[in-house]
Amino acid sequence: MHPRRPDGFDGLGYRSGARDEQGFGDAFPARSFSSASDLSHWVTTPPDIPGSRNLHWGEKSPPYGVPAPSTPLEGPAEEPFPRGGGGGGGGGGGGVPGQSSEQLNRFAGFGIGLASLFTENVLAHPCIVLRRQCQVNYHARHYHLTPFTVINIMYSFNKTQGPRALWKGMGSTFIVQGVTLGAEGIISEFTPLPREISHKWNPKQIGEHLLLKSLTYIVAMPFYSASLIETVQSEIIRDNTGILECIKEGIGRVIGLGVPHSKRLLPLLSLIFPTVLHGVLHYIISSVIQKIVLLILKRKTYNSHLAESTSPVQSMLDAYFPELIANFAASLCSDVILYPLETVLHRLHIQGTRTIIDNTDLGYEVLPINTQYEGMRDCINTIRQEEGMLGFYKGFGAVVIQYTLHAAVLQITKIIYSTLLQNSV
Repeated sequence: MHPRRPDGFDGLGYRSGARDEQGFGDAFPARSFSSASDLSHWVTTPPDIPGSRNLHWGEKSPPYGVPAPSTPLEGPAEEPFPRGGGGGGGGGGGGVPGQSSEQLNRFAGFGIGLASLFTENVLAHPCIVLRRQCQVNYHARHYHLTPFTVINIMYSFNKTQGPRALWKGMGSTFIVQGVTLGAEGIISEFTPLPREISHKWNPKQIGEHLLLKSLTYIVAMPFYSASLIETVQSEIIRDNTGILECIKEGIGRVIGLGVPHSKRLLPLLSLIFPTVLHGVLHYIISSVIQKIVLLILKRKTYNSHLAESTSPVQSMLDAYFPELIANFAASLCSDVILYPLETVLHRLHIQGTRTIIDNTDLGYEVLPINTQYEGMRDCINTIRQEEGMLGFYKGFGAVVIQYTLHAAVLQITKIIYSTLLQNSV
């Protein structure tokens, strides 16, 4: 394996020419479950009701807060796949869409979810790149706490290095997510640790589930370090690497081979506690916020249905968007709350890797990472003493841009989807 980083670096020796070029949180929104006793007779059995939505796992039909049609069980087996001309038993009195509306309804969850994932992992990746570079840059005099300075420095990077400077390491972030999901599935398959928590949970089940998450984060930790290096390393001195370089460097980090490292490199055993702590706290905060927001939105939707009749379009929107909004709020809250811990974690992972980052003050120079933290506690004390409390929030303006962009995409998606439904109903 050829080293991509120099054995030594003594300062601002590199100048940019005109060159061209991430809970861990959960990628999928949590499922909602209906437990209303008055809907117990609605348990769906194949074949499904014509025109009904694809059900989430463990959910009853119709979803909570959506009024039931007047004749729900009338002839479901006669026409499981209705055709365009022979509509048969009428319009169903209220709320049963036509064929085009049904097709939109069936693929709405996939399309809306795909737009959300695209925003989180592709469109917002430049924000993740700059956010991480600011977090590990202990030299920086400008903290970029507002989105205005972040936009300015992004423009400078794009002008001097090309657009690839803002999308570097995107492939490795997908690899880390894949490794995380794969490790969680394999561990849960060969151990009694539960991957999901049932409604009748108990403290033991919660503890076993969190233990599964912790083991998953430990397995993905070396690959997370490699992905972090790819996202923060300057494009000025970076070689063209393959998409599997993250896996090679992750394995090399475990067995002690690969690119040159300095003596200041922290062993993986020292990184287990902060990595697991950040991952588990992020998961707990996200799950709690998600459930609370989803409960509030479902109750609000239910009360609106009781107060006045709701159009079929609004009913379909209420079936999908509450989960996306809850997932958005959960990710935002967990990222904001744990941002100082994430700053500490990234500095510990990057130390001793001979990584050279962009100068986030100027936008056209590079800087070496020469920190000498002894561990998590020393890193926290050093940042507080030398950079102040705001030092833990370097690059926070990128988070503001990231979630503003995400909220805008969700709103645009909702407008487009409601327009398509109105035209098809």
